[in-house]
Amino acid sequence: MNREGLGAPALVAPLSALPETFTGNRALDLEEGLIFEIGRAEVCGVDLPMPEGRPERLGGLRRAEAPDLPGLSEPEAMRHYVRLSRMNYGIDSGLFPLGSCTMKHNPRLNEKMARLAGFADLHPLQPVSTVQGALELMRQLSRQLLALTGMAAVALPPKAGAHGELTGMMAIKAAHRAHGRNRTVVLVPESAHGTNPATAALIGYEVRALPARPDGTVDVETVRAALSPDVAALMLTNPNTCGLFERDIVEIAAAVHAAGAYFYCDGANFNAILGKVRVADLGVDAMHINLHKTFSTPHGGGGPGAGPVVLSPALAPFAPVPALLEQDGALTLVETEGAPGAEQALGRMSAFHGQMGMFVRALAWMLSHGADGMRQASEDAVLAANYVRASLMDLLSAPFAERPAMHEALFDDSWLAGTGITTLDVAKALIDEGYHPMTVYFPLVVHGAMLIEPTESESKASLDLFIGALRDLAMAAKAGDMARFLGAPHYAPRRRLDETRAARAPMLRWVRPPSQAAE
Repeated sequence: MNREGLGAPALVAPLSALPETFTGNRALDLEEGLIFEIGRAEVCGVDLPMPEGRPERLGGLRRAEAPDLPGLSEPEAMRHYVRLSRMNYGIDSGLFPLGSCTMKHNPRLNEKMARLAGFADLHPLQPVSTVQGALELMRQLSRQLLALTGMAAVALPPKAGAHGELTGMMAIKAAHRAHGRNRTVVLVPESAHGTNPATAALIGYEVRALPARPDGTVDVETVRAALSPDVAALMLTNPNTCGLFERDIVEIAAAVHAAGAYFYCDGANFNAILGKVRVADLGVDAMHINLHKTFSTPHGGGGPGAGPVVLSPALAPFAPVPALLEQDGALTLVETEGAPGAEQALGRMSAFHGQMGMFVRALAWMLSHGADGMRQASEDAVLAANYVRASLMDLLSAPFAERPAMHEALFDDSWLAGTGITTLDVAKALIDEGYHPMTVYFPLVVHGAMLIEPTESESKASLDLFIGALRDLAMAAKAGDMARFLGAPHYAPRRRLDETRAARAPMLRWVRPPSQAAE
């Protein structure tokens, strides 16, 4: 698409037709090899002499030959990793439309607060008398989460959403055990996050799937038909992974409770209802909250994360340790199950007390916004998702078009029928437009799914440019411009992988080529 109207000169020729450079670089699009490929085995950035007069302490553990490590000078090593960082796409680079992942802007104020010495330099084994400020922050965060959800108790130790999920389900199992009930089945809708059935299976439950009805939600009659004296819990995501609010959720919760089971709600999409709905009023017994999603701090790459769990009065006694407790005007941590204040605790879910950096970031975001600001954040997230959806409905196909979306817009691949182009091709072509692709092929209940979550932190201008890119791709696909899609991305540092081969036969370590090994 020519963007001369925006003041940018048009390309006079495609990149494939331009002459190659000597270095392999294309201006600031730098060609970067592996650190082993650019390093030299005979070079060492630090060369320390062997100390004299020191006894040999390695004994038989001394290596027979030097490790095959790359040798670089300090500037070379620094430049290598800086160049790699420039290839990474993050929320600071541009709009990050991953559906169901809530990659929102992370205010720098959060980072400034998390780096304050009183929080950043803490050690988890410090005496509690020296960390009263940190414990007070944890108490304030707990109060905020309880006010937002209306629940009775919160457990802060879980380190991520799936870890919080595990905590909530273990609390449910502990509650059944305490009441002498041996229930073996957990119901999980097909539209749930994949971690839901995995968590239930991990702690020994049989998982039974519930189908979604044609409008993408769960029918209360389907739940009633599946309930039995063996059912321990229902795990339901709300809003669900199709981006829809479960309109029968109160009736579903009542049916679950009438059968003597508990209702676990996956809170990964809490940012769509934050400040608008108290989950306790929906009949929820346990829900994890991704601090690293709902309350800013984009996640990924394994962390950092935090997944506190809020619990109903029925499950509150089974919250894990450590737990905050006030004694004689000071805060302390109950570290052992069975101790006063944790008589029925399910045990310990992590070695220490949670992720302090995430606690600080989340509370900073909460206090910056206030109650009205957090409510507006949810409203803006829903507005942005519906704006994207409405702007693409004439070209793309939406499976549940009769209902407004919540926090994310879901499309299927029926609009690509007859083009020879797939969802994956569209996602890869979006990279050429300068965007990280949306979530693809998930949720599984929608064929060829494309799931887009713009979040509340994107401006209308950035949404319009993203929408324009998708509209242009859609028109190109329908016009038969196969070259634009097959083999894309064309302009990224690396072309498309054979993803099947990469998954089945991954190359996880570098092997020196024979030509170099012989030198």
